[in-house]
Amino acid sequence: MPGEPLQRVGDSCKLLSVRFKHRSDSPLKKKARRGFRGYPAATIAFYGPDDKRASKVAVGVVRAEGAEPAMERWFAEEGDARTDPAIGASILRFLEDNGVKSVIMTDGLIGCPHEEGIDYPDGQVCPQCPFWAHRNRWTGEMVQ
Repeated sequence: MPGEPLQRVGDSCKLLSVRFKHRSDSPLKKKARRGFRGYPAATIAFYGPDDKRASKVAVGVVRAEGAEPAMERWFAEEGDARTDPAIGASILRFLEDNGVKSVIMTDGLIGCPHEEGIDYPDGQVCPQCPFWAHRNRWTGEMVQ
């Protein structure tokens, strides 16, 4: 077939199989893979009621080292915020509007989407997200 790689073996040709490493098509992951390229820099963190579904995305843009971040949050009532095309497009637009050069993004979910001191009292566990109670939000391991 046209365009397929062939290798000559003696008087005949043999079709070669070419494998490519699978990378996510996510433009956000692509930007994060590029590493630090200067300021403004954005952080992207995902939160959810457990470690399976992201219901909240928080994005902070820091214009210069030590500056206060401009924050924006998006919520997915159903489904996963990481795969919601409308949320992804809104995040990309926010990054572009702020001239972001670097993106730092978490691999997984890093905790409950509810905010301590706002959605529930300081020093307590979230009553709506028992999965995260007594759990290290970075490793997912139980702590006491």
